Amino acid sequence: MAYHHGHLRESLIDVAVEAIEHDGVDRLSLRDVARTVGVSHAASAYHFGDRKGLFTAIATDGFQRLAVALEAADGGFVDAGVAYVRFAIADRGRFEVMFRPELVNGDDPALLAAMARASAVLGAGAAERSGDSRVNGLAAWSIVHGFSTLWNAGVIRADGATADELASSVAAVLFER
Repeated sequence: MAYHHGHLRESLIDVAVEAIEHDGVDRLSLRDVARTVGVSHAASAYHFGDRKGLFTAIATDGFQRLAVALEAADGGFVDAGVAYVRFAIADRGRFEVMFRPELVNGDDPALLAAMARASAVLGAGAAERSGDSRVNGLAAWSIVHGFSTLWNAGVIRADGATADELASSVAAVLFER
């Protein structure tokens, strides 16, 4: 995969995400990613330092994309929950890295900011329900994250329903429209 001048960092991230979707996180190599993009290992190391730096960039990008998807959902938690599931299914490589703290530099300021933004948007939808907002937020996240993980693992029997339809029904159990 060739990259456009000035977009090497994004190209390296995209190739890494594709590799994760195909082979999993354990087999990802910064050298292989650089080779696929057509640059030297030094060029990839310049942008990320090491494998953990690449995973941190992938997770940061993932949380930023998730926040955008959640912000675009206007109808409260159920719609935000469906957007969460849709993101997790469509962007499995990023999603897999985002919730693996052992892979990333957990104190990275950009990562922490992106995580906080996505969490705040999802949490705002959970604030619809009366009671302890922290517990409601955790319940909301658990529902959509668990659903996403189970769907991606292929263990949910859809019986003809789409992921959006099922996710909406599941989220509505706690957060009715």
